[in-house]
Amino acid sequence: TNQLSLWKYPSLAKIKDLDGHTSRVLHMATSPDGCTVVSAAADETLRFWDIFAPPGRTSGKRGPSDTTRTGSRKKLSKTMHIR
Repeated sequence: TNQLSLWKYPSLAKIKDLDGHTSRVLHMATSPDGCTVVSAAADETLRFWDIFAPPGRTSGKRGPSDTTRTGSRKKLSKTMHIR
């Protein structure tokens, strides 16, 4: 239902569903450094998901959790409209 799912390998246990698109996801790619995933959907948006950043990284990217150490929730994605 218009989401990406993050799976643990090799156990194939689902870690998280990434919601955000309002139409089906058509394409997906990983950044060269392997930290960010971008998805393009039929709703004419691109979403940039910061899900593979190392935990100690200080450049503003986060790891797989969308909760910071203080417990506040932050968004895992940024949206860009294609049109």
